[in-house]
Amino acid sequence: MHAKDILIEGYGRIQEEVHAAVEGLDPDALNARPADGANSVAWLVWHLARVQDDHVADAFGLDQVWLTGEWEKRFALGLPRHDTGYGHSPAQVAKVRVDSADLLTGYYDAVHEQTLGALRSLAAKDLERIVDENWDPPVTLGARLVSVLSDDLQHVGQAAYARGLVQRTAS
Repeated sequence: MHAKDILIEGYGRIQEEVHAAVEGLDPDALNARPADGANSVAWLVWHLARVQDDHVADAFGLDQVWLTGEWEKRFALGLPRHDTGYGHSPAQVAKVRVDSADLLTGYYDAVHEQTLGALRSLAAKDLERIVDENWDPPVTLGARLVSVLSDDLQHVGQAAYARGLVQRTAS
């Protein structure tokens, strides 16, 4: 199995878990924050999709799906165009509200498709290319892709946990 195939498999797992985390939730459950200062399922899924979109687009020289697919307009969050949620205050987290799980999965699926296209184009040597010199050591494409994969899996796990808390409170 080639490295790109392992990455494709890993990113596929994110997509499966995103769908599982939001499936069947109504807007109240999606937007509920299980505790003061906690993130909602909607914010967690939006954030992981935004980070993947931003980082993969940057690493491969692509446009962000958020902008080209007009997802920014569909979400209408009142946040800066390139906001990914990194460092959000509780007030900013509260701005990320959705009317349906379909909006979240639609955006994530579009990001996922762009990511798969980028991953399919990879040759092994591409993973060694430096994509960010702001770190010591500089970040390779391989390290960036694994970092996004790890971050997204953590956030989708948090979304699943938040889902459980919200559903438990509602019953």
